Amino acid sequence: MEKNIMCSKMRAGGRANDDLRPLKVTYDVCEYAAGSVLFELGRTRVLCAVTLQNGVPHFLRGKRRGWLTAEYALLPVSTPIRTVREVTSNKRNGRTIEISRLIGRTLRSVADLQVFGEQTVFIDCDVLQADGGTRTACITGAFLALRAAELNWKLRGIVPASFIRDDLAAISVGVTGESVFLDMDFAEDSTIDADFNFVLTRSGSLVELQGTSEREPVAWGAFDSARAAALKGAQDLFEFYDMNSYQPRDLGRYSSNFANKNEYGFLGNHASGSSFQSEY
Repeated sequence: MEKNIMCSKMRAGGRANDDLRPLKVTYDVCEYAAGSVLFELGRTRVLCAVTLQNGVPHFLRGKRRGWLTAEYALLPVSTPIRTVREVTSNKRNGRTIEISRLIGRTLRSVADLQVFGEQTVFIDCDVLQADGGTRTACITGAFLALRAAELNWKLRGIVPASFIRDDLAAISVGVTGESVFLDMDFAEDSTIDADFNFVLTRSGSLVELQGTSEREPVAWGAFDSARAAALKGAQDLFEFYDMNSYQPRDLGRYSSNFANKNEYGFLGNHASGSSFQSEY
């Protein structure tokens, strides 16, 4: 018989097994970005910023549609032992590349990029403090920043219509035996048997699922409980979105930055660009 995901033992901070850590979002933390957020998930803090640039990858040139890509990085002091900046080591590690691509492809799944013409949306995600769940926090923060950018671009005529087709959220779930734990911090993550990352839409669709058994194989009943916890966590995140919706910038204060569409590279659906630089 499948056990309920709830258990009598409380987690750090008094959380139940299917509770998220405390959430907080601060908008417009980067003045020069079209949309930016400081997203906090417990003690994990990530900065996500959105910009628009002329040009697309070579496989999209001449096709009159845009692209979206992301870059992920850890601040050196985001971890207890200093993380070396990758720029000083002259190479990006596999984890950084994998998470960058994860953020980009999950955001592309809910974005209609036709509205941008041959331009690229860049989402920069920098981890200011890491305490578990940085990749899921970055996906969630990146979506909030993209939603803010969409509203700013629409108000200023930089895009002709909404391009976000569905809301997106990401959450981690850990499994130990038949117990599951939603949204683990680092201490919890280091003791579990297996962990999963779910990326889900508000409409109930699955965008991406990552899962690895660290110690013991996972029973299907435990996986079903993990799925239920993820759905509950995603719903909590969507309710958080609704309660913390973005309020657009003051138009007068920022009008000089948005006075001309071409200042932010908007060329329309029938134009092309050539200044694309990114690993996608």
